[in-house]
Amino acid sequence: MKRTVLLYETESGARPVSKFLRKQTMQIRDATIAGFKHIENDTGADHLFKKMANTDDLWEIQIKYDKNISRLLCFFDGAAIVVVASGFQKKTQKTPPQEIRTAEARKKDYFRRKNNG
Repeated sequence: MKRTVLLYETESGARPVSKFLRKQTMQIRDATIAGFKHIENDTGADHLFKKMANTDDLWEIQIKYDKNISRLLCFFDGAAIVVVASGFQKKTQKTPPQEIRTAEARKKDYFRRKNNG
């Protein structure tokens, strides 16, 4: 199934994930874009795209480059749209609760604005 990967956008037009990606090296940005393409085309994305337990239906994209691991938290809008809500550098095995809360709040905001628009 063909999917579309979108970056979450605030009501004022800011894209927090874009800001996160701009702070990364070119190699990590390139690896992230390649990961997005795998998810969009549903080709070999299983190793980097997983549903997260104990969340409001969030998914995690894990991008590895050299010894750096970036995590991007996302959610689905229907079956074909993946909205990337937040990104951070992996420091521990466990996802920080604040990152989960941020992604869940952005998901609620996304659907509230979509349904009221």
